[in-house]
Amino acid sequence: MVVNQKARAWSPRPPAVRFADWPEARTSPAPGLMTRAGAARPGSCCALVGGRRVPASAPRASSLVSPLLPPPPPPLPLGIMVCFRLAPVPGLELALLCLVLGAAQSYALELNLTNSEKVTCLYAKWQMNFTIQYETTNKTNNTVTISAHDPVTYNGSSCGDDHNGPKIAVQFQSGFSWIVNFTKSAPNYFIDSILFSYDTRDNTTFPDAKDKGLFTVADSVEVSVPLNNIFRCKSLLTHEKNHVVQHYWDVLVQAFVQNGTVSKKEFLCEEDRSPTTAAPVIHTTVPSPTTTPAAKEKPEVGNYSVSKGNSTCLLATMGLQLNVTQDKVASIININPNTTGFTGSCQPNTAQLRLNSSVVKYLDFVFAVKNENRFYLKEVNASIALANGSVFSTANKNLSYWDAPLGSSYMCNKEQTVSVSENFQINTFRLRVQPFNVKEGVYSTAQECSLDDDTILIPIIVGAGLSGLIIVIVIAYLIGRRKSYAGYQTL
Repeated sequence: MVVNQKARAWSPRPPAVRFADWPEARTSPAPGLMTRAGAARPGSCCALVGGRRVPASAPRASSLVSPLLPPPPPPLPLGIMVCFRLAPVPGLELALLCLVLGAAQSYALELNLTNSEKVTCLYAKWQMNFTIQYETTNKTNNTVTISAHDPVTYNGSSCGDDHNGPKIAVQFQSGFSWIVNFTKSAPNYFIDSILFSYDTRDNTTFPDAKDKGLFTVADSVEVSVPLNNIFRCKSLLTHEKNHVVQHYWDVLVQAFVQNGTVSKKEFLCEEDRSPTTAAPVIHTTVPSPTTTPAAKEKPEVGNYSVSKGNSTCLLATMGLQLNVTQDKVASIININPNTTGFTGSCQPNTAQLRLNSSVVKYLDFVFAVKNENRFYLKEVNASIALANGSVFSTANKNLSYWDAPLGSSYMCNKEQTVSVSENFQINTFRLRVQPFNVKEGVYSTAQECSLDDDTILIPIIVGAGLSGLIIVIVIAYLIGRRKSYAGYQTL
């Protein structure tokens, strides 16, 4: 993720004010961390740059201290923390919103919602992104991955009332919105439903989109949590519907907070409780990218498939080993098919296979048709949680691997490397794929890769043998001529 070093603070009354435009924000040093937030007037905001508060206007004296935050860690290098205080709507006040920007590639959202009495009613901290597939005017499918990052607003977030439950409403980038609703039925409360909206009229994000307009995906999740418990899920949660894949991780949320105090009693998601998700892959970390990691055992071969209707439209069999380099640290990750989920889609000219686990948030293989008679691997997208807690993401839409005729499969039993980027390579073992024209759920005749083609050794051996024979004959001839001249004397 690209970190934007210029943060913005939004006011419900235009125009918006950027704290980077204030002289204090540009010149003030950053000696320490803020542990107390002043109560700003409605419509005002404050910013924390490198740990020092920069007010937008003179704040009133206040002793408001967030009860949710533990003692602060040392300030992040080149980090920016921005705290927003938005104008209240009737019965609601958005007391404190802190976003931390720094070296981390993922973007964590944190929301502490208070009611009119300045008592916390809802707390949430989480990370998310969305992968959207859309059809272009050229009748091909494009895939775009969206993360919630600056600018972000929370207009419409509510503590709820006698008729409506609490909800979190997030608006980000250009035309994206996300809403999660909560309900209560003692002794539990429920993370009830999620609504995600995107606008394909944004030509920058959705170039050449065939269907223009605002699209909303509604997903019922119905996660039950005991009252006065905070829900926690560090594992990857995936929801897929209507060509949109939603990813959530590092989730911490509590609705219907009692007595204004966020509970310390955690209710874990099923994925965090499952022992199989503790180590779904094998990690090896070395101190430098220039140092070759220790040799890894070959990954287990997995079988994956994608269906369309009642028939299989994509088949893949392969062992996968991921090679990631980030921040001068190299990691090798073996994909374990027993703990890896898979989904995908099939279109006339494109096909996608997506793998995901608690560590591999998503790994997309996108195939395309070329010249109307061949297929190839065109695109790879990946987002991977590394052992140090960071998230590595990359994408390449201009690949050209695994080329084979339509109606056949591509096979390569020997180890093969797909170079996605300078910092990400995929080693495949016993690979076989067929993304188009699968019949009766079985592979068609395979086209083997050049690494498997041993028939080329025969002409090489024959040619080498003939060359050696010719050399021997020439040497023997030269030796024979020298001996024949030795039998004559000058007259």
